[in-house]
Amino acid sequence: MPKKLRPIRWKNKTLYLLEQRLLPLKETWVRCESVEKVARAIEDMSVRGAPAIGITAAYGVAVAAVRSKVKSPRDFKVEMERAIARLRKTRPTAVNLFWALDRMKKKVGQLAGADVAKQKFWLEKEALLIHREDEAVCAQLGKHGAKLLSGCRNVLTHCNTGALATGGDGTALAAITEAAKKNKKLHVWVDETRPYLQGARLTAYEVDHAGIDYHLITDNMSADLMKRKKVDAIIVGADRIVANGDTANKIGTYALAVLAKAHGIPFYVSAPTSTLDLSKKTGKEIVIEQRNPREVTHPQGIAIAKEGTPVYNPSFDVTPGKLIRAIVLETGICRFPYTRSLKAALGRKNKNLVYG
Repeated sequence: MPKKLRPIRWKNKTLYLLEQRLLPLKETWVRCESVEKVARAIEDMSVRGAPAIGITAAYGVAVAAVRSKVKSPRDFKVEMERAIARLRKTRPTAVNLFWALDRMKKKVGQLAGADVAKQKFWLEKEALLIHREDEAVCAQLGKHGAKLLSGCRNVLTHCNTGALATGGDGTALAAITEAAKKNKKLHVWVDETRPYLQGARLTAYEVDHAGIDYHLITDNMSADLMKRKKVDAIIVGADRIVANGDTANKIGTYALAVLAKAHGIPFYVSAPTSTLDLSKKTGKEIVIEQRNPREVTHPQGIAIAKEGTPVYNPSFDVTPGKLIRAIVLETGICRFPYTRSLKAALGRKNKNLVYG
């Protein structure tokens, strides 16, 4: 059985991240011994994937805590708030980042006035707990999602939703991996996911590591595959899901959902409850991150366009909830209308209940 991929490590009060910009050709670990290095690793996409970003941000606060030189509880609190503020500025769309930082900020508030050594101990423990909890969440997502994929021969996925994007075995890819345990003939179409090529570089790497049959395709091949009935289901992850089910995910996801609707193919989303943002009613309220133009003009550092070419490069798009057949959470499978089912799923603990 292949060794599990784990891209985030905490060792000797230091955070180590598998440098995902160099995968699959080179495996290098980035040593983050300051909050600034953690922040830059998130901004530069050395680590990416909504759950992984949240975990990394929590560890960023832990790094700031355990390496702090201040003695006064008041000064320590100020330093932690400064670290959290810096990490909040890294990436705007994935809500897991803010969920994790809010949780660390709450812990800072609970510990206010306590001995600095005690605060360091408990902030490190909180970050470790967030990481362990996400691993357990991934296991539940895999079990629930696999039920939706039973009987499927060909599954298509977009971007990267496996161990490299989470603290466990993944979100959407965990469902695929779990389904493949029972269906040895399961085959995966891996979208390359332009312009950053997370599918080609990372998902293909993970699927191959898991020993699952797959083919890598360019993003513009999916419509033809659907027309020829070569796709039985599509499952993707999410960076933010709002109250009505509108879902922000990697650019290109919306196009897949529209194509799936046109071809009568079920389109699923899998994500932890930390990705839910029920404070927002519709996807129109989601802030979409604009990335560096060079990701388009210089993929993998190679120029393919004239210098100075104007570029529009949103990192995400928003898929309307009405195009999503089901949303998989660790608390269960949610169905339309999502204004009701997401709220119910968030508030209940039954791991086997299908809401909606």
